[in-house]
Amino acid sequence: MAKKIYLETHGCSANFADSEIMAGLLKEAGFELVGKPENADLIILNTCNVKTPTSNKMINRIKFLAKFGKPLIIAGCMPKTERERIEKISPNASLIGPDSILKIVEAVEQTLKGKKVVLLDEILFDKLGYPRIRKNPVIGIVPIASGCLSYCTYCITRFSRGRLRSYPEEKIIEEIKRFLKEGAKEIWITSQDNSVYGFDKRTNLANLLNKICKIDEKFFVRVGMMNPSYIKFFLNELIEAFKCEKIFKFIHIPVQSGSNRILARMKRGYTREEFLEIVEKFKKEIRRITISTDVIVGFPGETDEDFEETIELIKEVRPDIVNISKFGARPGTEAAKLKQLPPKIVKKRTRELYELVRKIQLENNKKWVNWEGEVLIDEIGTKEGTFVGRNFAYKPIVVKGNELLGKFVKVKVEKALSNYLLGILIKD
Repeated sequence: MAKKIYLETHGCSANFADSEIMAGLLKEAGFELVGKPENADLIILNTCNVKTPTSNKMINRIKFLAKFGKPLIIAGCMPKTERERIEKISPNASLIGPDSILKIVEAVEQTLKGKKVVLLDEILFDKLGYPRIRKNPVIGIVPIASGCLSYCTYCITRFSRGRLRSYPEEKIIEEIKRFLKEGAKEIWITSQDNSVYGFDKRTNLANLLNKICKIDEKFFVRVGMMNPSYIKFFLNELIEAFKCEKIFKFIHIPVQSGSNRILARMKRGYTREEFLEIVEKFKKEIRRITISTDVIVGFPGETDEDFEETIELIKEVRPDIVNISKFGARPGTEAAKLKQLPPKIVKKRTRELYELVRKIQLENNKKWVNWEGEVLIDEIGTKEGTFVGRNFAYKPIVVKGNELLGKFVKVKVEKALSNYLLGILIKD
């Protein structure tokens, strides 16, 4: 009988793409994937440790999964950067880094025999063209590069993923065509920082997007996170590429702080003014574009004045999405050596920013009430009989219906909430 594997994934879309490849390789090797750890012969946990709360959550998951008494493999970013912490609670678990996922079958076979496997070396390969079991049949996650070019003082991920290595354009196009042929309607372009794609190959993200848009199929592309420090070098080209009807009018550009002093301490490579210029140019050129950003609250040395500059920036930009993180020192980073702010202050500032963001999000979403247009249904809703669709601006719209997944439907927005819109299906 085939050995049964339980695979659990946390973190970014690149991590989910890694898990889809591991699942595909395991299935091809004759293993059976199961949905519950108690039914498995072996458990794989694909980890994320980008933030302190996430890292703590991973430790709790390792403790929980270890209780089943099954052979355990810890994969993802955490084994490369927090190996000792893992081995304190699960000394016999096998460890696989994000660059070693192609050896998952070998690791599983050896771990099932009672051996501890450690595969944490950097192995250069393009994560394209391999067997995949996609979690969502409508969405194809396409990695375009590994690593990044930044030296942010708070970031632990760069130690796990390394320096930039862009994947060949032709292989990316082939991967997208493969997913479209399999029924995907939405493509996620992902990497640690999409804005640096091609900087090691004398090209850039705009050129790649232009080639993707020439694929003769009906689909949408969601472009993942882009660092402002590199967008500024090809901003006009990028904006023109985003005008393609296949590209969601959605940009994720993390600002992290509204204070130039703090941005310099973070080594982000851009100023408040440069960030604002990028956003304003996108808004001017692309109607109703959705703006997503990230903010770190309580970075070491952040004063009340620094935080107030962040508040003022958010009021000026009025982003549709703000991912708010309380600063947490990550092991081995420069920022971990700096004097930390009192948790009470960080908590107070986080609450103030959250309340502002929630208010802005609701006001932004209310502008979509009575909008009518085409929506791609890309998720099954949390309530029975509901589905989630995305319009051209990647706005999530919840509708009721039957067997809608993967379909393009016409919708009218009837109500706005801070995190999503409610709509009804309408006939042509």
